[in-house]
Amino acid sequence: MPSLDTAVIVLAGITLLAAFVNGALGYGFSSLTVPVALVFYTNRILNPALVVIEVFINLYVLFINRDSVPAVWKRVVPILIGLLPGIALGSYLLASLHPGWIKFVTYTVLLPLILVQAAGLRRPIRSERLIGLPFGTGLGFLYSVTTVSGPPLAILFNNQGLVKKEFRAGLGLIRVAESSLTAIVYYHLGLFAAESQSILLIIIPSVLVGIPLGAYLIRRLDAETFRRICMSFDAWVVGFGLSRVVIDLKLMESPWAYGVMGVAILLDTCLLYIFFTVQRPAAKRLEAEQAALTPSTRGGP
Repeated sequence: MPSLDTAVIVLAGITLLAAFVNGALGYGFSSLTVPVALVFYTNRILNPALVVIEVFINLYVLFINRDSVPAVWKRVVPILIGLLPGIALGSYLLASLHPGWIKFVTYTVLLPLILVQAAGLRRPIRSERLIGLPFGTGLGFLYSVTTVSGPPLAILFNNQGLVKKEFRAGLGLIRVAESSLTAIVYYHLGLFAAESQSILLIIIPSVLVGIPLGAYLIRRLDAETFRRICMSFDAWVVGFGLSRVVIDLKLMESPWAYGVMGVAILLDTCLLYIFFTVQRPAAKRLEAEQAALTPSTRGGP
């Protein structure tokens, strides 16, 4: 079992990386932090600290994208309404169930979501308002149990064709609501223990350094390639975490349990190959065509 010092160093390092990614992309803090941190901590201790941090991160994201809020707020209202019952149920289960099984649920839900997002699958939904309420309930449940909601939100918003600023404004609105509501419910359930407060003190410096650094450096990086590499890191870590928790719960014996990680790595490697050989070149060609057409469009009669 790793020492406390090792856990603290890893937590500080992964939250710095996650804050950097969040500053660059507008989301990703919990989805990168949770898979690694759960190797050392339980959800019951980790979640309250992350939720408090995310209230302020999401307020920041919402503030810098406030100009796009009028364009998206009506589209996200059904999701916001659906959050509360999901958060209430998820928080209750977090306080009641065995920590090992909560970890198992977290990893099992995250892995397919990350792989679907990495695959770039899109199938626009016509009845957006109709699915908003159940989607919000499921999202609230997922967030209150895992503090992760970025992957399903990214899948939905990309699927529905939201542009960059609207994407971030929609994320900001929903995540401010879910993190604030979850923090309130956690407080009433007595989940803010001393261990959570000590974790919070470790995370704060990483966030203060990582978010502005990510926001600055993303101007020099290819955002889509950077996002895809982050997803691969996430998939591999979740695969490892799922293998570990399967062993801890005695569902499979080592080394066979690490076959779960092997499958996750194999699937992600295939998706990564498709991204760099098919999807990214096609996107660059489209960008080049649009850039070539822009001057002639403006200079036409």
